[in-house]
Amino acid sequence: MKRRLVVASFIILFLIFLVLLYIIFRVGDIRPAIFPPKEDLTESIENYKVGDQVPFPLQIASSFKIGVFAKDLDKARDLEFSPGNTLLVSDPSSGKVVALPDKNKDGKADIVKEIVTGLNKPHGLAFYRSYFYVAELTRISRYKWDEQSLTAMFDRELFAVPYNGGHSTRSLVIDKDGNLFVTIGSSCNVCIEKHDWLAAVVVSDVEGRDPRPFAKGLRNSVFIKIHPVTGELWGTEMGRDLLGDNIPPEEINIILSGGDYGWPYCFDEKIHDDNFDSKREHSCSKTTSPIWKMQAHSAPLGLAFIDSKQFPTEWQGDLLVSFHGSWNRTTPTGYKIVRLNVEGNKIIGQEDFITGFLKGSSALGRPVDLEFDKDGSLYISDDKVGAVYKVSKQ
Repeated sequence: MKRRLVVASFIILFLIFLVLLYIIFRVGDIRPAIFPPKEDLTESIENYKVGDQVPFPLQIASSFKIGVFAKDLDKARDLEFSPGNTLLVSDPSSGKVVALPDKNKDGKADIVKEIVTGLNKPHGLAFYRSYFYVAELTRISRYKWDEQSLTAMFDRELFAVPYNGGHSTRSLVIDKDGNLFVTIGSSCNVCIEKHDWLAAVVVSDVEGRDPRPFAKGLRNSVFIKIHPVTGELWGTEMGRDLLGDNIPPEEINIILSGGDYGWPYCFDEKIHDDNFDSKREHSCSKTTSPIWKMQAHSAPLGLAFIDSKQFPTEWQGDLLVSFHGSWNRTTPTGYKIVRLNVEGNKIIGQEDFITGFLKGSSALGRPVDLEFDKDGSLYISDDKVGAVYKVSKQ
């Protein structure tokens, strides 16, 4: 009897080991970073009023101030302003989208109003004319938007999105010509996808007609943005895991129609992934290189082009990028917001804009998305703290 129990226990442990191996090599980045509870910003801001200066040591240029615009938001992710300048936030974990109106312009949300609930991991948000668009895990839908009452009435599903079991965020943007772009992550850390919409950007019109692949080879380009001058699609990109602390670099890409950005066979500037494709059956010669490379495992997410009178003249047109932060690097990296110096379609430099989210090996917050309002103030979502911060001129 004891021998059977020993054998059964061994089998169970072996199966658990196999499952862990599958998770690590198939998905790669599902484990959360471990942070001591004593460093949890969620607790430290409980005694602060919304709108107060952020109560942890963020370092920001002396000409700016940063405060709490809204809190108690659970997992705040994508930010989008309505045509009437009301901030909306997606929360994939609770399946809802909320509005954060600031009608008296005092720098803090008046209320947290639920706009749409019962959704399947909603992430990307966009407005186009009188419609409000939401990207869920397995579909793209639109709603009729009413600014006066801050309500969204379901209009229809535009098209379905394949479930991938891995990277679950779907983000979307709509350009001035009514092209709707949706970015869909890979089902794995590194693998050959069975569906050509995975690890890709899909495009359709605003009616959802003829959805089709626009670009491929993008492992996890979580956030995308339309360049305000050129109209080109820009995106952040997270490289694969399990190749060490510094390989491959994270990327900024200009995502072009028909472009192949390398994954899973290539990374960086046409560098072949011998770890995955050991027989070198695939060439990197026709892949598109990133326009900017950043520290591996920084986890770049939201991006925003600076077009604000509250920011210095020489910064106009530059790009702000949030680094969500590493989960599997020997020394933690990221956990900050950087400014990239943009000249035309080139990036010529990078410098920190906001730091201090990381204290030693403990994260006080994890910045996600970035969005400017019509007055030029910058808003930052934080899905660790469940808050939105507001940055404005002193």
